[in-house]
Amino acid sequence: MVDRRDIGSWLQGPPRATDYPGKRLGPPERGPGSVAGLGRRILALFIDWGLCYLIASAFFGRENIAILTIFALEQIVLLGTAGFGVGHRLLRMRLQRLDGTAPGLGRSALRTLLLLLVVPALINDQDQRGLHDRAAGTVLTRF
Repeated sequence: MVDRRDIGSWLQGPPRATDYPGKRLGPPERGPGSVAGLGRRILALFIDWGLCYLIASAFFGRENIAILTIFALEQIVLLGTAGFGVGHRLLRMRLQRLDGTAPGLGRSALRTLLLLLVVPALINDQDQRGLHDRAAGTVLTRF
């Protein structure tokens, strides 16, 4: 016989996970040091891309390769040295290795090259890290 509790649990959906994004990596659930959310990351990407578009338009016209090159250089240099691009800084995010240290130019170059392919950035794990961050061994956190 079907019990009301069986139907009720089915109607309520799957059980909620008690884990939060980044719990396996060690950062806190909220506040400084927590994993940055998807909306914040996308907005930072638009800010960086728009800024690179303006720079490329001013110096090279509207050539797509110029925009892409400026974006790649901005990401590699700023993320590798400071840990954040312009959009990240405005939205209070920092890129770091899993141990909390700066990513360095090599990791930021790998991350940027995969980011330019777009698809790796769209595939996220339960810690809200895209494949580009997993390959580079980095995580984007709030500060």
